[in-house]
Amino acid sequence: QGDWSSDVCSSDLVARPTPSRVRQAVMNMLAPHLAGSRWLDLCCGSGAMACEALQHGAAAVVAVERDRRIAAVARANLEAVRSGLPNPARVIVHQREVIAWLSGPGKAEADRFDLIYADPPYRAGLYGPIAAAVAMGDWLRPHGLLILECASDAIPAIPARWEPLQQRRYGGTTVLLLQLSGQLVPSMQRPA
Repeated sequence: QGDWSSDVCSSDLVARPTPSRVRQAVMNMLAPHLAGSRWLDLCCGSGAMACEALQHGAAAVVAVERDRRIAAVARANLEAVRSGLPNPARVIVHQREVIAWLSGPGKAEADRFDLIYADPPYRAGLYGPIAAAVAMGDWLRPHGLLILECASDAIPAIPARWEPLQQRRYGGTTVLLLQLSGQLVPSMQRPA
C-alpha cells in the first residue's frame, strides 16, 4: 500500500494537512476496522485522511469540506487514489459547512458510517457541535467510531453521550477515539 501522491494539491490553498506520521498512526490504530468500512471525513481539507482510508481498504468514502477550492482539491485527490485501487470504491465529496451538512435532510440508512474522522480548524470550537450532530443524526453504525484530531495544547472535553476509547499524542497533534455510550468496541482499549 503506497503513499498517495499530493501532486494534485495546490500550494496556494489554506489548509492544515494532517502530518504523515499522524495519518499512519491513525491507520494502524484503526486497521481492524478499515477493510470494507464506510468512512466519513468531516472538514476534510485536501482529503489526505480519506485517501489513506481508501488505500487501507475502505469501501466507501464521503468527505465534507466547506471551502469550494479545497473541496475541489479533495475531490481530485480522492479520484486519483480511487482510480489506482484494484477494487472499486465509492467516493463522494460535499462542499458544505459541516454542521449544516450533518443536520441537513436526506440521510438514509445507507448513509451511516463505521468510522467518522473530524479534523476541524483546531480553535473553531466545532468538536462539541460535530459530536452532537453525529449523535443526533444517528450517523454511526452500531459500534462505529468518531475520531477527533485536535491540537495537543487544546484537547476538547469529551462531549456528552460519548465514551473515550483512546487518546494518542503525536507532538502538536492529539487524536481522540470516541464511541457512543453503551456501544463499546471489544477490540479497542479504554484509556488507563
